[in-house]
Amino acid sequence: MIPDLSPDRIDRLRDAFLSADYHADGVMELLGSQAHAALGRGEPQPALRATADAGSLGTLVRLFLLGEAESTAAVEKALHPLSLDEATAAGLLVGGGKTVHAGLDVRPHAAAERSWWVISDLDSDLRPASTPVGTDHVLGVGHASMSLVRATSRRRVDSLLDLGTGCGVQALHASTHAQRITATDVSRRALALAAATLRLNRIDAELLEGEWFEPIAGRRFDQVVCNPPFVVGPARTDFVYRDSGLEGDDASATVVGHLPSFLNEGGTGQLLASWVHRRGEDWQERVTGWLPSEDVDAWFVQRDVADPALYVGTWLRDAGYDPRSPSGRKKASAWLDWFDAHDVEGVGFGFVTLRRTGGARGEVVCEDLRHAFDDPLGPESDAWLQRVDWLRSRDSAEALLGSRLVTASSTVLEQVSSLGEDGWSEFVNRLHRTDGPGWQHEIDELGVRLVAGCHGALPVGDLVELLAAAHGEDPAELARAAVPMLRELVRHGMLHPAEWSESER
Repeated sequence: MIPDLSPDRIDRLRDAFLSADYHADGVMELLGSQAHAALGRGEPQPALRATADAGSLGTLVRLFLLGEAESTAAVEKALHPLSLDEATAAGLLVGGGKTVHAGLDVRPHAAAERSWWVISDLDSDLRPASTPVGTDHVLGVGHASMSLVRATSRRRVDSLLDLGTGCGVQALHASTHAQRITATDVSRRALALAAATLRLNRIDAELLEGEWFEPIAGRRFDQVVCNPPFVVGPARTDFVYRDSGLEGDDASATVVGHLPSFLNEGGTGQLLASWVHRRGEDWQERVTGWLPSEDVDAWFVQRDVADPALYVGTWLRDAGYDPRSPSGRKKASAWLDWFDAHDVEGVGFGFVTLRRTGGARGEVVCEDLRHAFDDPLGPESDAWLQRVDWLRSRDSAEALLGSRLVTASSTVLEQVSSLGEDGWSEFVNRLHRTDGPGWQHEIDELGVRLVAGCHGALPVGDLVELLAAAHGEDPAELARAAVPMLRELVRHGMLHPAEWSESER
């Protein structure tokens, strides 16, 4: 069923929210930091206490954020000028008589110094007991969608495509940097909720219905973002938001393989993706095999690998199934049988950044970044592509050695020593980058000295010759050993070209 969220109804809902201060700042001020944090942990009681006698704002918080039944009189007052009958007809409310429940999830969403509202379906924890989510369930703002938000470049672009928009959260964030937004989805329900979300926030976007890239055939964009239905398993569509109907990791492969052809030259794409780890197969070879041509820069970042049992249990709970129930056990058994039949020993998850190079041979890098770090990958993806461009312009050893490099201020050296008969002796020298993804590189003693000498005053080749002379090394051999190390350190932002300004670093 498609909710009747007409523009007129959404406009009056917006008026009600503004009148009640039902926005991110208003909710935070009402709840306070402790109750707000407890609510984020799934602990409603502090928020219930904080909203007592809080008027219309308290009613809206309990109704939409806590899933409480509220009196019809209080809800009618809180939603004015949207009538109770129209809110019910729109699917925003369910029930009748003396109390009503929320029929949709409508909540403030704060990011990028902005406060928006997002309309989606109720998650399983806010739905009435024993009511499973529907096949066309539309997710709200979750961990996956926010991880893509943090991994997306925010450079200014003219045109952006949100492929598989769902409730429209990626399009919301795109409005901060994109002049024109196109959003697609195969689900009519998702498009209806996305249209309501965008209308509620006064954001214009072109909304198109269809599978994958079909609605925008023949068009190109400066940027594409995509949170696809990437769940790995047998070919099925239990839930449109997560199941593609394709087998295994074919959904991720489809997006990676087709996305570059919908980019303008120099355009970028960012997406979440999953890939299987099969016995005897290198996951890096698997994902790079999805790329359609050589004129694509690609950065595959693996953030996690789940074993099959953990993976199945996680996604069963996500859909509201109890893994101990008969239905849950049946689904788990069929899912695990599929993993066994296809020699799957794990499922990788991460981010993919793509760029159409316009004819130049692309740089393709796969990296395992399963360690914890806080900095978002969006700015880092921009910087990574910039550094790839610089390295491509100095593709020969001579060109690189003729460059002047500067060691980044965020690069620190860790030295590990072991105790022997003659005292402590260093056996590990490790460079750390203290911001971004927190890369680490082990280097030898001469590498430490070379990096320490990178102040931008001399070409790095001159520094190599000075080191060779001081330590009795062959300068040609030392240069050959230094070049791949220098390229990796530049690629990871530990060394920068001297000509770049501080803001470019």
